[in-house]
Amino acid sequence: MKALAERYAGALVDVALENKQADRVKEELAAFAAMVRESAELHAFLSNPSIARASKHAAIEQLVARMGASRTLRNYLFVIVDQRRAGMLPEIEQAFSALLDARQGVMQATVTSAADLTEGERAELDAALEKLTGKMVQAQFNTDPALIGGAIVKIGSTIYDGSVRAQLDRLRARMISE
Repeated sequence: MKALAERYAGALVDVALENKQADRVKEELAAFAAMVRESAELHAFLSNPSIARASKHAAIEQLVARMGASRTLRNYLFVIVDQRRAGMLPEIEQAFSALLDARQGVMQATVTSAADLTEGERAELDAALEKLTGKMVQAQFNTDPALIGGAIVKIGSTIYDGSVRAQLDRLRARMISE
């Protein structure tokens, strides 16, 4: 299933990059996939093979118009429905986001700090992460007061833990072992 979702996502990435609409299509696809996830009726309607293709196209046309989304997304959704892959839309959206980031040289990072970071601290951290990875980094910032101080950064499957809590845990372990 993942390979199939990646294949469909890859086709949309190609079209979005070619039309220079990558960011717009990414937002629109995410919004449409969220609608499908949140509405069991919409998911069932689009996934049901016994419902006529024309009815699905009309519903997609109305939803896309209400969203103010591009023809690129509308046409892509028509293809997904015609190929009976509407049930895979959430997986396709995730694969699209990952493939687009990879093609644009972007890495996603999650930064969890004990307190909110200022814009200056965020910019400094972004610059350090870009230097570390050699790629442009888009960081999502969260707070967790339990960290006491410092931050935890997750990039892909790698975690950099510079929190005070982790340092105290390591110190405690060292003192117990001695």
